[in-house]
Amino acid sequence: MYEELGIRDELIEKANIAEQEVKEEFERINKIAEQNSIKVLKAFQKYNLSEMHFGGTTGYGYGDVGRDTIESIFAEVLGTEDALVRTQLISGTHALTVALFAMLRPGDTMLSINGKPYDTLDEVIGITPNSSSLKAYGVKYEQIDLIANEFDVNSIKKRLEKQDVKLVCMQRSRGYSTRKSLSIESMKNVIDKIREVNKNVIIMVDNCYGEFVDVVEPSSIGADLIIGSLIKNLGGGIVPNGAYIAGKKDLISLCAERLTVPGQGKEVGASLGINKQILQGLFFAPQVVASSVKTAVFASKLLENLGYKVDPKFNEKRTDIVQTIQFGDKDKLIKFCQGIQKGSPVDSNSIPEPWDMPGYTDKVIMAAGAFTQGSSIELSCDAPIREPFIAFMQGRINI
Repeated sequence: MYEELGIRDELIEKANIAEQEVKEEFERINKIAEQNSIKVLKAFQKYNLSEMHFGGTTGYGYGDVGRDTIESIFAEVLGTEDALVRTQLISGTHALTVALFAMLRPGDTMLSINGKPYDTLDEVIGITPNSSSLKAYGVKYEQIDLIANEFDVNSIKKRLEKQDVKLVCMQRSRGYSTRKSLSIESMKNVIDKIREVNKNVIIMVDNCYGEFVDVVEPSSIGADLIIGSLIKNLGGGIVPNGAYIAGKKDLISLCAERLTVPGQGKEVGASLGINKQILQGLFFAPQVVASSVKTAVFASKLLENLGYKVDPKFNEKRTDIVQTIQFGDKDKLIKFCQGIQKGSPVDSNSIPEPWDMPGYTDKVIMAAGAFTQGSSIELSCDAPIREPFIAFMQGRINI
């Protein structure tokens, strides 16, 4: 069977060896999934989820009890006061944009404390000029880079002593950078240090790729807002689109009024029959995330054994589902991504090529033979075509 897929016996042998070497890590991942599954089940039971909540609304979406229950469940699971969970949020980037425009006003300053955010936010912030950016509306942007993969706590505290920064943001996953993803422990430490000098600054975490990888979310360690996509971890490979914003009630209200209409906020926004998929996706998410993390661990060990530089190592504690493989060669990177596509259940006959994608500064190659277009919780791999030619692999809904 493997021969029919073009996989040589030599590679099967190496895969079997790697599988034996990661067994202990798999057990640890299973325990995390079990705790998160219990957390989700308890939230469903607390809000008396029933079949009536699966029904959707049209038009304005007034009185959508299913939608409102979903948002209560998400807030419970994520440990926040409130949540905004909508298909009208088209992506994680859109949700982050809604939150930033909701929180910031002309003259305000936002501070990124782990360097530049993900590439698709460049034009949102105004790092890359755009007449609709925050910068165009008079919002100032500053960043403090990491030092050896750690927060520059002294510089952050010194900057925040001036009390003129409105919002501090950090990105849990590495994005397209070579830094390590942020651990819950490092985020908690920096949040505690921030609160020592500034009690009022809004702390926002881009939580994409990180949900359910650990048993604790950034909202439980002091973050005011956490944001993510439903075609990543929390959608469980089932939700076809959407995103969430979770956090303090007053901040969620501002976000809702930015997404919809001032004065209407969370009261409007039809669910259009998607409630069951959102709920079922969340219910499956702990196990789906576990499958994704196992795939990353296995790939890390196998490719390390084959001589490639990988990050994280197979036995490092993980904070997101992303696995990087450094090829140091453009052609090898492209071929790896094409191999991922060829092994996918959808569009396996397609051959991905690097191209200019909206929101990215470099050409990007994306391999994702997924049931949901662009889904990163399904096995996928993408990479900017720039040195040192690193592939960013993530996802897998079953293992």
